Amino acid sequence: MALSPSHRPPLADEVTAKLRTMIQSGEWPLHQRIPSETGLIADLGVSRGTLREAIKALAHSGMLEVRRGDGTYVRATSEISGAARRMYQDHTEAHILEVRLGLDAQAARLAARNATADDVAALRALLADRNEAWSSADYEGWARADWGFHERVAQASGNPLLHELYVSFGAVVHEDLLKQLRRPGFEGLQQEGHDFLLAAVEQRDEDAAIATVNTNLNSCAEWLAG
Repeated sequence: MALSPSHRPPLADEVTAKLRTMIQSGEWPLHQRIPSETGLIADLGVSRGTLREAIKALAHSGMLEVRRGDGTYVRATSEISGAARRMYQDHTEAHILEVRLGLDAQAARLAARNATADDVAALRALLADRNEAWSSADYEGWARADWGFHERVAQASGNPLLHELYVSFGAVVHEDLLKQLRRPGFEGLQQEGHDFLLAAVEQRDEDAAIATVNTNLNSCAEWLAG
């Protein structure tokens, strides 16, 4: 039965849901600017006030970031990611890395157990993109592919909650990777936690998968402390 007008959700809520779907589906990629206000008003057929209310709601949840004079950018792919990103700002890089170590190790273990042939192919393609980007000095592309590889390992774990929690680190890790580039001696194509992890996942070797993750992230911890 159709909802009566009095039971319909407010229009701003409907628009908020539409914008959220565009973010979650990847139509609006992470870290990228969303379409202009004028374009969205025309596409959605809503007033400027309604659109701004929806954007404000998603900015408050942490999914969008409004940059005055520059536009609005995708900051996180879900409310949990947005909330986590705000929370991470109150903690040190070392604390974040320690938490990530636990998630990475569990993701690697489960990926070695559950990864499909499609997962392995996707991981191999992301490593190829990562290598190519590094070789061509496309460091933004390298950071995206590097993070995409780790995120896909979490997806391959087969645990959707672990994957969602892991994705919440996305913006923080992306920014940290770009910071590391500015430090002398940084090597962007280390095999630990990447090529070696893929080999362990493909061979269904859970212990080896965990070991290569531990080596990679412990080396990152030493780098941060150095």
